[in-house]
Amino acid sequence: QAQLVESGGGSVQAGGSLRLSCTASGFTFSGYTMGWFRQAPEKEYEIVAAVNWNGENTHYHDSVKGRFTISRDNAKNTVYLQMNSLKPEDTADYYCAAQMGLDVTTTPNGYNYWGPGTQVTVSS
Repeated sequence: QAQLVESGGGSVQAGGSLRLSCTASGFTFSGYTMGWFRQAPEKEYEIVAAVNWNGENTHYHDSVKGRFTISRDNAKNTVYLQMNSLKPEDTADYYCAAQMGLDVTTTPNGYNYWGPGTQVTVSS
């Protein structure tokens, strides 16, 4: 069965960096677009970043452009989110998700599989 497992969350001071990883199993990873979503307390899910099957097409939320980088390694069935210059408003639970298909989708409903999430806390 399909499974996604995130790692790399934690607590950091503003201006710091974290690298999230998400390892997939149980499906053909290279045939899926991968996305990172986040949900802050009392807020909706929002797309943070997404990458298409071969890594050549990416999408970023405006608030993270220039600070976050999404990448993937199909040989390792893993997608990464490098987060630099973190801000307190980046504090949220971060979720990895997989969407069947070759094009990037930015809405949560378009994703087939989800990880359990990892918490990121940025203090000022």
